[in-house]
Amino acid sequence: MAKTDMVHEQIETIDALIAHYVAGSLPGPARVLVRSHLQMKPDNRSLVSSLELLAGEALESTSQAAIADRDRRLAAIFSSAPPASESHVSKPPVRAPFPPALRDLLGFEVEDVPWRRRLRGLREYSFEMEGCEVSLMWIRPGRALPAHTHKGMELILILDGAFNDERGHFGPGDISIADETVEHRPVAEKDRPCIAFAVSDGPVKLTGSLRQMIGDLIG
Repeated sequence: MAKTDMVHEQIETIDALIAHYVAGSLPGPARVLVRSHLQMKPDNRSLVSSLELLAGEALESTSQAAIADRDRRLAAIFSSAPPASESHVSKPPVRAPFPPALRDLLGFEVEDVPWRRRLRGLREYSFEMEGCEVSLMWIRPGRALPAHTHKGMELILILDGAFNDERGHFGPGDISIADETVEHRPVAEKDRPCIAFAVSDGPVKLTGSLRQMIGDLIG
């Protein structure tokens, strides 16, 4: 199975991604992406609750073991700040950019994004966090992104609008999961721009014919 820096194993489904989220094995920006998905798609919160229940039951059935340096560890726990409440429990569903979890990460709303033009019809705002490339994308209606595959894992959360590729339709709240086994050419739907939040742990590799590649780069 392919391995990535993001989770150290292949993830193919939303359920598997959410399982890693519950287990706490995702890097920070990927956790924000999943939390934002849960705010936009509240039906999936039931899966989170079920997985958390199973994890609690598994923990209760684990054999007890002595804690090394018990007093120091307890003192550190009691002196730490309380954990922030999870947005997927306390926040209502969100219908427009940005979900609260994403807004908290970025510190601004969609109208304040400092977009930079990457290609004709494609704007982006990006930064690095915990070894991941984190980006917002604005894709012009009907614009096709160059065909590509991935040298790692890429998660894309659709915030507004939609795109279609070889795997199907992705609309608001949907997550596209792609790795080196996926070759695709996302095309924004024609009725409105597509705005998306992406987290990846490796670069893309352009594919397709030279003619198509040049056409997609020109836009």
